[in-house]
Formats: sequence, structure tokens, C-alpha cells
Amino acid sequence: MMEQALKIDISSEIGRLGAVMLHTPGAEVENMTPGNVQRALYSDILNLAIAQKEYAQLYGVLSKVSRIFEVRPLLVKVLDRPDRREELVSRICRSENAVQYYGRLMEMDSESLAKALIEGLPAEINTLTAYLKDEYYALYPLYNFYFTRDAAVTHGDSVLVCRMANRVRMRESVIMDAIYRYSGCFDCHVTDANVCHSEDSRVTMEGGDILVIRDDVLLLGNGIRTSSQGIDYMMEQFIRRHPEGKFNVIVQQLPHSPESFIHLDMVFTMLDVDTCMVFEPLVLHSAQYRTICIGIADGKVKSIRQEDNILKALGKLGIDLRPVICGGDDEWDQEREQWHSGANSFCIAPGQIITYARNIHTLEALDSNGFRIIPADEIISGKKEIGGRCAITIAGSELPRGGGGARCMTMPLVREPVLW
Repeated sequence: MMEQALKIDISSEIGRLGAVMLHTPGAEVENMTPGNVQRALYSDILNLAIAQKEYAQLYGVLSKVSRIFEVRPLLVKVLDRPDRREELVSRICRSENAVQYYGRLMEMDSESLAKALIEGLPAEINTLTAYLKDEYYALYPLYNFYFTRDAAVTHGDSVLVCRMANRVRMRESVIMDAIYRYSGCFDCHVTDANVCHSEDSRVTMEGGDILVIRDDVLLLGNGIRTSSQGIDYMMEQFIRRHPEGKFNVIVQQLPHSPESFIHLDMVFTMLDVDTCMVFEPLVLHSAQYRTICIGIADGKVKSIRQEDNILKALGKLGIDLRPVICGGDDEWDQEREQWHSGANSFCIAPGQIITYARNIHTLEALDSNGFRIIPADEIISGKKEIGGRCAITIAGSELPRGGGGARCMTMPLVREPVLW
């Protein structure tokens, strides 16, 4: 008997989590050298064994509270379908100039092919052209794929497959598109932002810049990964799907450097119906980077105006938030802990979050705001229960080197409605 497809349902950042998509970091994380770290978009090379132990804590906590779907088995399901296998492999080979490897890839069994598409395919150095190209991989490893947040966005019953800012990550979007459409596991409407855009198009967006605050309120980051053209495209698609009613889009401009400001969720995340985590210097006290509010009604943009900051913009929409300061009161600690994804928390229910244990000043700020601090191992072992306001901490010596935290590593699929 075929299992019923899961209906995607996301209307907030904080509703109780029912299902989530993950990708455990594998050999692709180590398939690099210092020479291609920059291409991988990392700040350093990860120690895979330690990273996997840390990730196991995230996985273990999430398995206690939600249903987990994993990228690799979902990809295998797609590849088990001959027509979809041909379509997916052909698309990847054409986009990555690896057409000569199409036959070799198609001959692989589905497990081996999924492994090659994620962990990389070594090049065959059997021609002068291949030798002179001096590339070890024909298909590069997907170093960043454990950050499942970025390649697609779930909102309502829909999925937007993102047009990633860096070419090295485009295959993640292609795989996500195939998974949502053809794995047979999901019931959702899919829009692929990569369709109908030329290679030099300025339309880009990534999930770390896209926060579903409420079913009628989107908060978007405009920075190095999500362009203003990408935001315009997203609004066009949103209006097309929702031609009636009133909606609001809040856009926060972001610096293009340092790299810790890569996405909006590195400086702002929701914690509860009345609480959020912020990197104070940018979110509350920046005159240089604007907060812009866009009102949409009955399929048309009715207003565009500037607001003082995100909290004031949300307050005018009936969402009053008390900020918890990433890094606490000291500016030095704020910068250090923001760099290590201190603001990048992930809600499993209102007032219940997962975050890194290393950011001790952020944890002190959470404790001062009524969040009980619980190590992940105590939840996984059953020594402690999840209840009330709490911050569940996972180890983070290696995972943050990839440039993200708990929100970056999770793709929510179903959340319960929130009573605002």
C-alpha cells in the first residue's frame, strides 16, 4: 500500500513542528582542499567525524518531536523512476558542462547515482582537454547541502525552488525541485525560480533570507544572496498564488560583508509569538541598512514605505516582539557570537528552540528571558523532557564553520497553526 503524500503546510516560523527535511553531512563535506574552500563558500574545512556527532544531536532532538524526511533517500526515490532519472541527470549534465558523463551516470544504480550527485563525480582525465582543464571533479560535491534551508522555501501549501546566488549551489535547487515534484512523498504546488531566467539574470533568492512570520506577513532579507530583483519575483509569484486579500512584505537590507551576515536569519529569528532573537547593532540600531514595508491588497502593491526597524514594522501589523540580544549586552560578545550563528535559532514549537551551546552569552540572555537551557543529550536520552520555554543546545565546534546554525540546517514541511 502506497503511503499518502504529506501535505505541505507552513504559516509561521514558530508553529509546532510536524515534519522537517534534513540532510546529514557526508563525504561531500570533506571532498575539498584549502584551494577550493572559497568555492565551497566555507570559512574553513570541516572535520566530518566531529560534524556528524554534532549533527546527530540536532537529528536526535528533531526525531523526538517531528517526522523527519532525508534528502538522500528522497533523491533515490526520484532516481528509481526511469523517466525522472533521465530528466534530472540530463538537466544537471547540461547545466554543469558534463554532458560527456551522462551515459556513465545513467548506468549507475540509484543509490550510487544519488551518492555521485551529492558527494561529487571525479573527472576522467582521458583527453587533452580534460587534462588541461585541471579539474579533479566533473560534478563538484555539494558541500553546503546540509543547510537544507536555502535551496527551497515552504509557505502555505507551496514550495518555491530558489535560484541560488552561487553557481556551486545550483544543483541543490535542481535536486530539491525533483524531490518535491517526483519523489511521491509530498503534496504541494511547486514553482521553480530557475525557469525562464537567463544565466546572467539578477534574480536570486535563498531560504535563509525568507521568514514566514505569519500567513499574511513575509520578512525578507536583501543582501548578497537575495537580490531586490529576486524579491520582486517572489512578490509576483505570491500575488499570483493569492490574488485576493491583504498581505505585507517587510524587506531588511543587509551588509554584503562580513560573511556572517550572509542571510537575514543570521541576525534575526523568531522565538515565540512575542519574542525574537536579534543581532542588536544591525536590527535595532542601523541607520545605513533600511527596513522597507510593502503593502499588497487584491493582487496589487498598494504602498511602499520605510520603517525604523523590523520590530517597529511588525508592531504596526499587530506582532509585538521583545528582543533577546544575541551575545548579550557587550558589543564584543555580540559580534563574536553572531559570527558563530548565535542568532540562528530554530523553533520546534512556540517558545521552544534549538541553538548552539557555544554561544554562552546568548544563552545567558535567553535564560534571563525565561528560557530553560537544556543540553540536547539530556533530551535524547530521556533524562529531561521538552516543556515550557526552553533552549535546547547542540554542540557546535565544527558545524558553524560551514556558516550556519539550526535554522539553516532545517527545512520545515509542516507546522501547526499559531494563535497570535
